[in-house]
Amino acid sequence: QVQLVESGGGLVQAGGSLRLSCAASGLTFSRYRCAMGWFRQAPGKEREFVAAITWSGVTTSYADSVKGRFTISRDNAKNTVYLQMNSLKPEDTAVYYCAADPTMGSRTSEYAYWGQGTQVAVSS
Repeated sequence: QVQLVESGGGLVQAGGSLRLSCAASGLTFSRYRCAMGWFRQAPGKEREFVAAITWSGVTTSYADSVKGRFTISRDNAKNTVYLQMNSLKPEDTAVYYCAADPTMGSRTSEYAYWGQGTQVAVSS
């Protein structure tokens, strides 16, 4: 099993920055060298892919809507993955979820483990 706990959400003005963190625990996480992903879900919308990173951190992937503004990274010594969000826009407002799976992907169905989410609100 893998347990994931997100933190770092909040209210920020457009153009501002936030850094989300996701702390992972559980034997499966390290045993299977899990990739990590960030997804988000706005009210009335489907959950969508934001970014992902492999266990090694060498390979990352981003949604077109966040490329150049968001950066995903990880610290395996701390079992933590981060999402640095810069130049935030009102359309970035959503609940942000981290997810883990042995294989990196960009679809929700590709991730076995999920956190509870953290709210990000961007005011105009």
